[in-house]
Amino acid sequence: MAIYLGLDFGTSGARLMAIAGAGAVVYTDQVMWTRGDLIFQWRRALGQLLGGLPPEIAQGVGAIALNGTSATVLLCEGYASADRTGQPLTPPLLYNDDRGQAVAEQLRSLAPADHWVQSATSSLAKLLWWAVYAPEAYEQAGFILHQADWLAAQLHGRWGITDYHNALKLGYDVENLAYPDWLQNWSGFHRCPEVVEPGTPLGTITPKAAAAFGLPRDCVICAGTTDSIAAFLASGANTPGQAVTSLGSTLVLKLLSDRPVMDLNAGVYSHRLGGLWLTGGASNIGGAVLAHFFTPSQLVELSQQIDPQVASPYDYYPLLKPGDRFPINDPHLPPRLEPRPADPVAFLAGLLHGMAHIEAQGYQRLAALGATPLTAVLTAGGGAKNRVWGEIRQRVLGVPVAASLQTEAAYGTARLAQWQGLGRFQA
Repeated sequence: MAIYLGLDFGTSGARLMAIAGAGAVVYTDQVMWTRGDLIFQWRRALGQLLGGLPPEIAQGVGAIALNGTSATVLLCEGYASADRTGQPLTPPLLYNDDRGQAVAEQLRSLAPADHWVQSATSSLAKLLWWAVYAPEAYEQAGFILHQADWLAAQLHGRWGITDYHNALKLGYDVENLAYPDWLQNWSGFHRCPEVVEPGTPLGTITPKAAAAFGLPRDCVICAGTTDSIAAFLASGANTPGQAVTSLGSTLVLKLLSDRPVMDLNAGVYSHRLGGLWLTGGASNIGGAVLAHFFTPSQLVELSQQIDPQVASPYDYYPLLKPGDRFPINDPHLPPRLEPRPADPVAFLAGLLHGMAHIEAQGYQRLAALGATPLTAVLTAGGGAKNRVWGEIRQRVLGVPVAASLQTEAAYGTARLAQWQGLGRFQA
């Protein structure tokens, strides 16, 4: 029975999950980030995770896929020297690096005003920043590669290739599956990698990597994805109308739709998922607000005293500071946390109801933009463990709400390696 590996290179560390058969997890491991050179840490994590596989697991691996954080990129050498192909020319710029603010004018002159790359943290903004502020490395560069691209190439040996999830913030047109004309006509376009569907087999593992990690020579290395898309794949949602709500420090909504929708002012855009589309938005409300007022033990104790079938009389919009983007796009939106009852149970019930109503508004907003209406919600993140909150949300949303069976991005990436494409997501 073949085994499939998914590697998740996230914000706090890297995780590996091995699955078999219908998706049963047979092995997991992780490496946490430390301070120091990022490239060294990525290589160390890749080596430790693959090198640490038990022989009985390693010998059965049929395919591997990796995910990385969206818009984490680096410049690499091209084909000038075969033995140095893909060597980094710059330190990576991480997903949240906003130095692209310095090239906002150049970005506006290159890309359409309403395009999703018009962000200081986009991959394209970072490429433009290198062109202006690191011209020597920029001129030498053969490719801009995303974290997942560069790591996968350590295993398959092909450089200058990416997937259309990672390529979205570089400017790739996921509706027409091509780079747009305005980008192709740009003088720096030759540094943009070839784009394939996530999960596409890119070749078998190199002899060097196979020997180093005890992996079969016919092990297939697949194109990857981003960490957030991988987490969605882990949920099992595959039908238009199904959604995943991540209840972490913030509230993130992802809805599977049969058509793409967009509201760039509110941070809403759509990722292609085979023949379907994954759209969503993120609100600043969430677990951080609850943690501000209650300890974890208080949340457990007080939640048990709430009747989820009884509506709260309080109309809260629970923000810690002014401003939200979705479902209300207003950078000055004030928190609404008054009146505050003396009873902490009533206050917590009000907060949970307020968040449930905002979640409902978010999915209503996506439907108003043209997305497939909501039919069911799977829940990920720490908030998924709160049964009472789940029952409140189900009553407010008016659709079934359940916890995702799997929430790890590494699991979704292992599934991608198993599927070797997104053909199962069809309209």
